Amino acid sequence: MATISRVPGTRRAHAAQRAQERALRHARRVARLAPRWRETRTVWIAFGVLQVATIAVLAGHMLAGDTLGDLPLYREWAMDAFEGRGIVGIDEPWVYPLLAWLPIGFANLASAPAYLAMWIAMIGVLDALALRSLLASGSTRAIIAGWAWLGMLLALAPVALLRLEGVTAPLVVVAVAMLARRPWVAGGLLAAATWIKVWPAAVVGAALVAMRERSRVVQAGAVVTAGVVVLAIALGNVGQLASFATMQDDRSLQLEAPLATPWVWMAMLGVGHARVIQDVALATREVIGPHDGLALAASTPLMLLATIAALVLAQVAVRRGADRLETLLSAALTITAAMFACNRVGSPQYMLWILPVAIVALASVDGAAQRWWRRMTAALLATGLLTTLIFPIAYMALVDLQPWAVGLLTLRNALLVAILVAAARRMVVLAIGRSGLDAVRASRAVTLPS
Repeated sequence: MATISRVPGTRRAHAAQRAQERALRHARRVARLAPRWRETRTVWIAFGVLQVATIAVLAGHMLAGDTLGDLPLYREWAMDAFEGRGIVGIDEPWVYPLLAWLPIGFANLASAPAYLAMWIAMIGVLDALALRSLLASGSTRAIIAGWAWLGMLLALAPVALLRLEGVTAPLVVVAVAMLARRPWVAGGLLAAATWIKVWPAAVVGAALVAMRERSRVVQAGAVVTAGVVVLAIALGNVGQLASFATMQDDRSLQLEAPLATPWVWMAMLGVGHARVIQDVALATREVIGPHDGLALAASTPLMLLATIAALVLAQVAVRRGADRLETLLSAALTITAAMFACNRVGSPQYMLWILPVAIVALASVDGAAQRWWRRMTAALLATGLLTTLIFPIAYMALVDLQPWAVGLLTLRNALLVAILVAAARRMVVLAIGRSGLDAVRASRAVTLPS
C-alpha cells in the first residue's frame, strides 16, 4: 500500500496564506471605510453621537433640576429678574454686557428646574449652526474644520457647555463664515456676540481693517448697539450699560492666568510670602506675591499694544495684496491669543476665544496657509485639552500647589505664549513677506558682534 508523505512546512505555508488572505480582506474593509471620514455625513453622525453622549451624562442633573458650572449663578440672576427682585446690569453693575441676558434669560423661560435642559438645547442648536457653516463647501478642508470643531467641543466640554463662551463661539463662526457674502448680517451677529461677551470685538476690529465691506459691518454694529442703548433706557438705567468694562479692575492675578505663572511658582516654593487666596465674591482662586502689582499694571497695556500692532500689520498686509480673509483671521488670532496670554484673569473658557478663529481659517484658506493653520489648530486643541485637565480635573491639586499640577499649568501657559508668538510672526510674514522677514534676520545677524 502506497504511503503519502507530507511535505515539511506545508501546514505553516497554508496558515501563512490564510493569514495573508485575512489581512488582505481587512485592508480592503479599511480602504472602503477610510474615505468616510471625509464625508459631511460622517461628521454630522459624530456630532449627533456627541450630543447624545452629552445628554446621557447630564440626564441625571436635568431630571433633578440641578445646574452645573456657571449655570447656578446664571439661573439665580434669571430667577431674580423674572420674579421682580432686580436686574443685574440695569439695577446694579454687572460683569457682562447687557445682551448676555439673551441666553441667560432664554434658559429660564420654561422653568427654573428646566434651566440646564434649556441651556444645553440652546448650545446644541448653536453648535449645529456653526458646524453647518463650516461644512458648507463640502471640501476636504471644510471636513477637517468640522472635525476640529467637534474636537474643540469635546476637549473643552466643561466650558463649551456651561459658560457664555459656548454661545459666543458658534456665533462668531457663523458670522465669519458669511462675512464676505452677507457682511451686514455678519456684522450684526458679531456686534450681538460682542454685547454678550467682549472678546468678539477682536474679530470686529480685524474685519474693519481687512475687509472691503467694512462700512456694512460698521452699519450693522451701530444698529445693534443703538438697539442695546434703547433697551437699557427702556429698562430704566442706562448708567450701568458700560459697567462690565470696569468690574474687574480691582482683581488680583487669577491662579490659572499665564501672567500669574511666576507667582504660582513663588507660592509653591514659599518665596516672598506668595500665596493662593480665594476671591469669595467671584468664586475663584487668585495668587498674590512680591511685585505682583507690576503684572497687574502691565496687563491692559500689553493687550492694547498687541491689538494695535496686529491691526497695523493687518493694514500693511492688505495694502500689499495679502488675502483679506486670512489677514483678518490672523489678526483676530493674534489679538485673542494676547487677550488670554496677557490677561490678569485667564479663565479656562478663554480658549474659546482663540480656537473658533483657527477653525474658521481651516475651512477658508488653501495651500501653504492651510498647512500653517492645521498646525496651529492642532496646537490649540492640545492646549485646550491641557486646559480641561487643569480645570476642573486637577484644579484642587493646583490650589494645593502640588508640583505636578503646577508643572501642568506651566506647560499649558508656555504653549499659549508660543501660540501668541507664532500668530504674531504670521502677521509679520503677511505684512512684509517671508523674504522681508529673512532679510530682517540677516541684517540682525550681520550687526551682531563677532
